Amino acid sequence: MTSQESERVEMPEGEADPGDTSEATDPERRRFLIRTISAIGGGITAAIAAPAAIFVTGSSRATGGEQEWIRLGTASSIEPGAPPTLMKATIERRSGYRVEEQEISVFVTTPNGTDFTILSNICTHLGCRVRWVEDQEGFFCPCHNAIFARSGEVVQGPPPRPLDRYEAMVEDGQLYFKEA
Repeated sequence: MTSQESERVEMPEGEADPGDTSEATDPERRRFLIRTISAIGGGITAAIAAPAAIFVTGSSRATGGEQEWIRLGTASSIEPGAPPTLMKATIERRSGYRVEEQEISVFVTTPNGTDFTILSNICTHLGCRVRWVEDQEGFFCPCHNAIFARSGEVVQGPPPRPLDRYEAMVEDGQLYFKEA
């Protein structure tokens, strides 16, 4: 027996020869597997890409546009010439898909009952809450002993700018303001 003859082994009838690749290279089967794997890969890609695209573009598609007027209360509740009155309003803020209610506090003054000045109660230095101190005739920030004048201008301390001032409007006896 030669070496070639010794390598050939007779297979019993009905069993496939392991060296026979004719069935594995069947073009129809190969095409089917490629299409199936491509479809599964495309489905996985779409399942990941769609939520990612919505996340990235969600805030740009959100409707917000123009700032709305925020109602504070009745204009008659602010006494002309009196110390600044701290008033609060609750607003709804949207950030992407999150919606949360936030309470905003502002100081309101009026010299004559018709012209209103509305100032933020947040220090422009580190964001601490300021309070009105009657005997100093100014707003005091406890974080770094900053003092602001009645108009919101910096009198003393490290704040880089005056207190934020908001636009005011009176309509039907109600006082409104618009955040900048």
